[in-house]
Amino acid sequence: MEHGEELTNSFANKDKKSVSSGPAFHSQQHLQSHESHRSVSSSVQVGKASATHNQGRKFHKDLTSLPKPLTVADLSATPDDSSKVRISFKGTLGSYNEDAALKAYPKCKTVPCDEFEDAFKAVELWLAEKAVLPIENSSGGSIHRNYDLLLRHRLHIVGEVQLPVNFCLLALPGVRIEQLKRVLSHPQALALSDIFLSKLGVARENVDDTASAAQYVASNGLRDAAVVASIRAAQVYGLNVLAEKIQDDPDNITRFLVLARDPIISRTDKPFKTSIVFTLEEGPGILFKALAVFALRDINLTKIESRPQRKRPLRVVDDSNTGAAKYFDYLFYIDFEASMAEPRAQNALGHLQEFATFLRVLGCYPMDTTL
Repeated sequence: MEHGEELTNSFANKDKKSVSSGPAFHSQQHLQSHESHRSVSSSVQVGKASATHNQGRKFHKDLTSLPKPLTVADLSATPDDSSKVRISFKGTLGSYNEDAALKAYPKCKTVPCDEFEDAFKAVELWLAEKAVLPIENSSGGSIHRNYDLLLRHRLHIVGEVQLPVNFCLLALPGVRIEQLKRVLSHPQALALSDIFLSKLGVARENVDDTASAAQYVASNGLRDAAVVASIRAAQVYGLNVLAEKIQDDPDNITRFLVLARDPIISRTDKPFKTSIVFTLEEGPGILFKALAVFALRDINLTKIESRPQRKRPLRVVDDSNTGAAKYFDYLFYIDFEASMAEPRAQNALGHLQEFATFLRVLGCYPMDTTL
């Protein structure tokens, strides 16, 4: 019998098994959790800045009213009982991360945070109901830092947002493009606008956030500098749009995840996606066997990402005649198009447990099919 036939036969009748549950794996039956009622009060008030179009330095005094992004030191209080859903994000007002939050929840109250981890903690400490964080970009690839944070924290993925990125060149009112000597922005925004900026022949300066660059140029009245940021950043900080869609790739899209303290109930009336993370024992063909549990059930995989385990980065295997060999020990992150309410998804994960040493469902959520 050929090896492929042996593998197919070994997978036969696996769908008769139900998905077992354990400390590292949450099945569909465990996706409903009872949220305890807590009284919450707030010492953190996050307001929204209104845009102004005044000329000159007089405009910049209004920027002092903008809220300061939350840091770890601020995450010690609980919020007030607000009718608007609070969405935490990394960055300042006018950033693309905030644009994603507003696309997902147009009437939300956004909560800017200093770091990605602060956005997680804002939800864990009830300063926000949900967090929005970027996970991958069509040009820049995966954001590995946020994959690591997904595993470190116990928040659940409850949605996704696909946001077309429109990089704009912004400057103070009255400043012409010929006057520019430098452009400030996030390193990735500058890199993805390389062709346009190279033609300008200006110096490039890295800033932690696109909107922070806009705030810096506006508050300091820099008339020799421009920024690469969003149209909304121009509105928030009173800047003019000198050029739009300056990115090298016109179809640049960033995918964001929406996180919450509790999972949502999986359904089958609309397209759902499920995200998981798992580890495997060392062995020939073990990853092939793990992925085959989805292929055999016609489940489409939309994303595969591997990350070395931080606590166990190396694995020692005696697989040679000369001694032990060392390999990186990996975590595998997978997104697949199926709802945990479907038996095929439950059976696939139950089958995967036969090969996985660790398995955790990060979330089951509706797919974002809009751009």
